[in-house]
Amino acid sequence: MTRLNLLLMAAVLLSGMYLVRTAYDSRRLFNEIDRAQNEARRLEIDLQRLQAERHAQATNLRVEQVARERLKMRPITPAITQSVTDARVASPTGGKS
Repeated sequence: MTRLNLLLMAAVLLSGMYLVRTAYDSRRLFNEIDRAQNEARRLEIDLQRLQAERHAQATNLRVEQVARERLKMRPITPAITQSVTDARVASPTGGKS
């Protein structure tokens, strides 16, 4: 009878330890899921912010401003327009000697 009691006591202790371990693992996994969901929400907010910034940077007014300031570009006018002709096409022989 003593052996049976010891065997049952060992089974109860092992099952209790297994239960504690399982509860610990489930809490740890729940915390990881919660952290991952928070990170996903943060990344979604960052994505929306970046899309709004990209939209603001791509407006026509912004593109023209960058072209004028950084690239030193200016609007086209007849005063600065130059026509270039190909010498081979302009010659009467068509570029053949």
